[in-house]
Amino acid sequence: MTELGAVFRPQLPPERLREVVRVAEGTGLEQLWLWEDCFLEGGISTAAAALAWSERLRVGVGLLPVPLRNVAVTAMEAASLHRMFPGRAVLGVGHGVQDWMGQVGVRAASPLTLLREHLDALRALLGGERVTREGRYVRLDDVALDWPPREPAEVLCGGTGPRTLRLSGEAADGTILHAGTSPEGVRAARRLVDKGRAAAGRTGPHRLVVYLVTATGPGAAERLHAELTAERVADVPGLGAAGDAEAVADAVRRLADAGADAVILQPTAEEKDMEGFVRFVAEGVRPLVS
Repeated sequence: MTELGAVFRPQLPPERLREVVRVAEGTGLEQLWLWEDCFLEGGISTAAAALAWSERLRVGVGLLPVPLRNVAVTAMEAASLHRMFPGRAVLGVGHGVQDWMGQVGVRAASPLTLLREHLDALRALLGGERVTREGRYVRLDDVALDWPPREPAEVLCGGTGPRTLRLSGEAADGTILHAGTSPEGVRAARRLVDKGRAAAGRTGPHRLVVYLVTATGPGAAERLHAELTAERVADVPGLGAAGDAEAVADAVRRLADAGADAVILQPTAEEKDMEGFVRFVAEGVRPLVS
């Protein structure tokens, strides 16, 4: 069964998160995803709060930009979440938006090299290894976590370009695809990820998590078009979903048929009723997708 979730976009103030988590937990929503967008809300702080305010909800962060974060800090924070909330934290890392990275003085000359080094070191640390690295960007000298996760902790990678998608297959446990990904784009991404997995000799599962821009209620089609236009992807066929629960469920099924393991419904930027959106996903769309 395809996993289903919703995004709490950081355009909403962080004090709104608690009520959204309460509704997500109460309606049986499977996953709530958070973003660490500059310069809005921190991914780990909001994830920790959402996990603490719930009992069974899985909370994803998609994604943590690696130029902003020393890999040892990422590992410590991830391990703490996995130990305090076993099986409920889902963390993804990625390049980050390069203009934002430039604003804070951490833009890497080779984002792909940085991401590879970060992924390799992060997975090793979370696996309980003692790590020494002397890379171009990641340098660790005999570092090990005192409190690594008790169970294997998956690390997802966000990516769009072919080289990043192949790297995700080689070095991550799953891939996050943004909302500009059509069903055909999901198929293409799966092929690239599988090439990376084959090159690295990896045979375990590799989840694809795909965001789906979703608008419902009055003016849904217009709001969706405005969102896709703002993201400069309005000319890509098969993107987004607008309308009632059945229309959205159809879009979810198309992504699932293309290879998505989890579809995370992303409200439009001006969506004010986030609690209502969560109810729509959990109570309207989920029964039609199960």
